[in-house]
Amino acid sequence: MATILGQNQYGKAENRVVKITRDGDTHHIKDLNVSVALSGDMDDVHYSGSNANVLPTDTTKNTVYAFAKEYGIESAEQFGIHLARWFVNSQEPIQRARIRIEEYAWDRIATSDANSKFIGADEVKHSFVRQGMETRVTQITYDGQNWEVISGLKDLVVMNSTNSEFWGYVKDKYTTLQEAYDRILATQVSSRWRFNWSDDEQRMPNWEKSYAETRKHMLQAFAETYSLSLQQTLYQMGSRIINHRSEIDEVRFSLPNKHHFLVDLEPFGLKNDNEVYFAADRPYGLIEATILRDGADARIPVDMTNL
Repeated sequence: MATILGQNQYGKAENRVVKITRDGDTHHIKDLNVSVALSGDMDDVHYSGSNANVLPTDTTKNTVYAFAKEYGIESAEQFGIHLARWFVNSQEPIQRARIRIEEYAWDRIATSDANSKFIGADEVKHSFVRQGMETRVTQITYDGQNWEVISGLKDLVVMNSTNSEFWGYVKDKYTTLQEAYDRILATQVSSRWRFNWSDDEQRMPNWEKSYAETRKHMLQAFAETYSLSLQQTLYQMGSRIINHRSEIDEVRFSLPNKHHFLVDLEPFGLKNDNEVYFAADRPYGLIEATILRDGADARIPVDMTNL
């Protein structure tokens, strides 16, 4: 049976690069996990094993580290754009580059006055502590003419201890869930947003400011929405982003409902007045949706597992 080659790509995955910028005694950290995927005129290497058009994956790894030194890391997006442009423009067989980046955030450690004086400094500016589980992510795709930048975050755990209800839902003979008029609403946010910047003629967004502001509006919407359903909260989070960030046309969320159930304390002669809960990690409700600017097309994959 005759066979033909379909879509293919190759590259170096999960290049861990930590860039320290030293501004005198004050140091700054950028901690990235960079994955490179390249595609183009690669038929021969699959059919005959000829490597004539192949840029070694080891070279792509080296490029990541060299670019961290040569260009610095202003933002995950800017760094990914530098890489994608280089791979497509410098190698004729490469027609498309996809750069995926996870960024791990660090906070500066505040030390006591006594310890600062002990090491001979008024203030320690080179010690950091890794932030919680939240991870910033971005994917940059470039074909030599057009850009697509999808950024976002994952594992951002949030909770409202009140101002959430769930009632009026469909009930059948298998329904046991009791209606709730005051419940905990908690979720672990995974979100991606797509920028409308797509070519070099457009003004490039300020990536760092955009991420900070998008995250801020997302969290404010979560905190300020009196929720009758997690779906309603999701929509408000996406709408707040679209309405406040003109550089973003599409937002997608995957929100697992981290259920908290009141513990029955009556066997112990105790009244549980919305105070003690059992936090169930599974099974969980999973709420997912895309929010779009009016007139925009949906391009973020429904399944964000590999994005």
